[in-house]
Amino acid sequence: MTDALKGGAAALVLAATAACGAPETTTPEAEAASSQSELPEITVTDAELEGNPFRAEWTGAYGAPPFAQITDAHYMPAVKKGILEMRAEIDAIVNTEEEPTFENTILALEKSGKALERVMLVFGNITNTDTNDALTALEGEIYPMLTREQDAVTFNPELFARVQAVYDQRDRLGLDEQEARLLELTHRNFVRAGASLAPEVQAEIGQLNAEISALTTTYGQNLLNATNAFKLEITDPARLGGLSDDFKNAIKVDGEDKWVVGISRSFFEGFMASAEDRELRSQLFDGYRTVASSGEFDNGPLAIKLAQLRAKRAELMGYPSHAHYVLEERMAHTPDAALEFLGKVLEPGLARAAEEEADMETIAGHEILGHDWWFYSEKVRAEKYAFDENQLRPYFELGASTDGAFEVASRLFNITLEEVPVEAWNPAVKSYDVKDSESGEHLGLLMIDNFARDTKRGGAWMSTYRSSSDMDGNTIRPIITNNMNLVPPAAGQPALLSPTEVETLFHEFGHGLHGLLTQIRYPSFSGVYGGPDYVELPSQIMEHWVTEPQVLAMYARHHETGEIIPQELVDKMNKASTFNQGFKTTEYIAASLIDLHWHMLSSEEAAEITDAREFEKSVLAQYNIPEIIEPRYRSTYFSHIFAGGYAAGYYSYLWAEILDADGFDAFKQSGDIFNPEVAAKLKQWVFESGGLRETDELYRNFRGSDPGIEPLLRNRGFAEPSPAEG
Repeated sequence: MTDALKGGAAALVLAATAACGAPETTTPEAEAASSQSELPEITVTDAELEGNPFRAEWTGAYGAPPFAQITDAHYMPAVKKGILEMRAEIDAIVNTEEEPTFENTILALEKSGKALERVMLVFGNITNTDTNDALTALEGEIYPMLTREQDAVTFNPELFARVQAVYDQRDRLGLDEQEARLLELTHRNFVRAGASLAPEVQAEIGQLNAEISALTTTYGQNLLNATNAFKLEITDPARLGGLSDDFKNAIKVDGEDKWVVGISRSFFEGFMASAEDRELRSQLFDGYRTVASSGEFDNGPLAIKLAQLRAKRAELMGYPSHAHYVLEERMAHTPDAALEFLGKVLEPGLARAAEEEADMETIAGHEILGHDWWFYSEKVRAEKYAFDENQLRPYFELGASTDGAFEVASRLFNITLEEVPVEAWNPAVKSYDVKDSESGEHLGLLMIDNFARDTKRGGAWMSTYRSSSDMDGNTIRPIITNNMNLVPPAAGQPALLSPTEVETLFHEFGHGLHGLLTQIRYPSFSGVYGGPDYVELPSQIMEHWVTEPQVLAMYARHHETGEIIPQELVDKMNKASTFNQGFKTTEYIAASLIDLHWHMLSSEEAAEITDAREFEKSVLAQYNIPEIIEPRYRSTYFSHIFAGGYAAGYYSYLWAEILDADGFDAFKQSGDIFNPEVAAKLKQWVFESGGLRETDELYRNFRGSDPGIEPLLRNRGFAEPSPAEG
């Protein structure tokens, strides 16, 4: 998953991209500001800014933020000053007597808001990785301020008139490809944000945006609070049967005879797959699937309200639903196309899931319930393949696995990654200087934060601390961060990963490379750009190298003996690679269907929804999703779509799998997983090109044709392998 805030005011205010996983960056106030003059007054004194790190040059290594100097009190004054400076920059564009040109309008807009961007990149990242009550309160103040500024720019008629004037003469300006693309995207963003609508419609959209901004903030905070509030406490060591020593050590409370399990995904899946105590599995399962669904942190009413507001806003924008608005620019283009695609994969997934359920009931000797699936699927795996994932952990040490990902990138893209000492936001963070192997050119800084903690949001993601740009001969390379939530090892012990966690490591590193390798000069479409159905391609294609024998030999060594993972284990792992895919496919598609149906509602249909759980049940029943398979995310804890940027887009991970499976097939068919010609095209058209062209065209430039679904079905075990894979 990616979280990115990119570019100047043009991107900050117009791109509708959530800032580092923050709420939708839309209007915060009940009254939409339609021009700069209508904005409320903001004041900040020199005394308030004195000694503020955001107002000084950052002279540390690689230009990284001086984290030790930044306190919670520095954010608000720096945000206010940044807003005032951006307002002045917008005023200068609007009030010039010069005729609109690319330089004085489009490029000036791209350069605006840099001081604000600087502070918000840090704020957005820190509130995701090391939050506290003060920062949570600041989110409720700062994001409304930002979203107010968004409407002020979007609905500024004089500014849009200048953008339109430049756009109208685009064929006569002699722009190069990147300049022309910046103009095209800037104009498109204005239009899609509502700049061409009547003032009274803009005002109504602003009111809707106000509520959306507030609700997405509250939704995310509710989820974090509810997640931290649930703890499964175990005081009887006899009930720990099946758990590994490493896992037991990780959940042991210091100084007490007590073990505590939370519901972050890494802890949840580890416990559910291994714990022999069925009652405890049931308790954790219920805690996970009902989180934030009742009481003080109930997100059900918020999900309903967000769906209603988005539906109404889409209607005002001239679209049948929010999904129609969102998907217009995605590779699927329409909700019907997305649903049709999901159906093609769901059908074999359901059939396989039924077979898996039958296999488990044979072993269990009783009916399987939802909280049994992980546990008994491991029993089936052991019986069918004589294979237990825990056998692999000693060969997947975190440091070695990271080195393996780096070596793959080095061979594919001719880069080096060297660990360097850089001040970070947490002592656990490691930093790497990324360089071009041949020229030695610095490409960017990668900062990796791997371990779970209570102050950190769940999941895994890539984000940005500094955007890449190359304007006016001033080259700025990016600072990228990868984040995971691995179970911290006991003191003095190595961090040993499951194969799934290694895949996640490679996945997020793929996102990181997408941000690091960019060769686009304008921040608005450099690095990670495009809808999630495309931006998951660079991450997901990297997963294919994880279990290739040639790659395993590079990094999969026993953490104590140094022995390369035995071929016998590799064979078992490969034979079991499509195991449980019926379940995995069904739980994922179930969540994707919930997302799409929430956002396919018309405003009238959305107004009739009163119970989020009942709405979900009705959706799942349409597609015959068995009750035993819980959707990967329910509405009350679906932060991707209700507190992030994946609304009407969660299907994108599977859509991108068409691309990554087809893309990796190019390497397999060539007979060389590091084929330099294929790798060069992948680097040029996927990892370096950002949003230079439409995503369909970028993929065709890499692959030579549109992708087919067959490699995806083969990867999931729903079709026979190709001769090259056999």
